[in-house]
Amino acid sequence: MAAKNKLKDAAVRIGGAMGKADGAAHKAVREAAEAADIAKEELAELSKQVKQLKKQLKKSTKRLKSAFK
Repeated sequence: MAAKNKLKDAAVRIGGAMGKADGAAHKAVREAAEAADIAKEELAELSKQVKQLKKQLKKSTKRLKSAFK
């Protein structure tokens, strides 16, 4: 009977360690997904800003060309 208890205790410890590792991995994946979503939103905002700057540059270039004529 003592051997069974030791095996059971070892199995419980192994299961607990696996559960902790699984929980930590799940948390890391969730945090990485959240960071990816934030990065995606920031990239979209930067893309909008770049488009606005391109439009502004095009207008400025057009004005300068007409000023030098």
